[in-house]
Amino acid sequence: MAIGKSIRIYLADATVTGIRYAELVNWTGHAIACPRSRLNELSKWSEASKPGVYFLFESRFGDSKPIAYIGESENVTNRLTSHDRNKEFWNDVIIFTSKDENLTKAHIKYLESALVLLSKKADRYELENGNTPTESNLPRADRDAMEEFIINLRMVLGVLGYPILEPILQTKPLEELKAETNLKIDLTEILSELTLTVRNLIAKGAVTDEGFVLKKGSQLSKINAASLGDKKVNKKNLLLKNGSLKDDNDKLIASEDIFFKTSSDAASIVAGTSRSGPQSWIAANGKTLKEIEDARLKNI
Repeated sequence: MAIGKSIRIYLADATVTGIRYAELVNWTGHAIACPRSRLNELSKWSEASKPGVYFLFESRFGDSKPIAYIGESENVTNRLTSHDRNKEFWNDVIIFTSKDENLTKAHIKYLESALVLLSKKADRYELENGNTPTESNLPRADRDAMEEFIINLRMVLGVLGYPILEPILQTKPLEELKAETNLKIDLTEILSELTLTVRNLIAKGAVTDEGFVLKKGSQLSKINAASLGDKKVNKKNLLLKNGSLKDDNDKLIASEDIFFKTSSDAASIVAGTSRSGPQSWIAANGKTLKEIEDARLKNI
């Protein structure tokens, strides 16, 4: 059973877009999020001049995958001065260091390598990193400590609004599911296996905490009706351009899991015409997504 966590966020100048300091209760790590325009202020934060790892993020506006870069340094503030001159894409940086002096060069190299691998697996951002950094050869106790550091780092990073390390489709170990109530298990399974069939095309999808995911291998119409609208047509073309959709003779195929804000967005792009997602996506039990949602509301 999952245990709740408490995260404290300090707004240095009482604005949500300024410098933010975040820490997880009972964790020796901490984070500083800073806009690029305020980079000169980091020199006042001793936490940013320690050994650590950092994330450079491009603005999250738009439909394409934003760009990110993951790095490490024994003095993060000094390294960021170089990136300010040489890397143009980024708007925000999030730095992770330790409250004590226990993070060594070997530790941060290990963290950098692991974080790059996790980011590539999650595939939410286009990484500016060329090759995956070499993983440090740490003693077993140190490796376990760094893996725990990463678990906490992921939580803080997500709370700050950057789920770069989180898979679009979350999966839970069987033992965790067994610890939950049967109702929750059943609902989770039902909402993760939805099907849409239209004109001999079959698409698979899942409801997530963030929105809706069109699953890899789903089939989509190549024809777009006028009712689809320019915005969704442009979105579909962008997915083709970036390789998320592949041309397959008389249809398109999703080459990866694709995130949509709503089930209707996904259904419309699959069908090539305006559609209601709740009415279109069908669960394995034969119920529409709308019927499932209505039944859930009655149980509240």
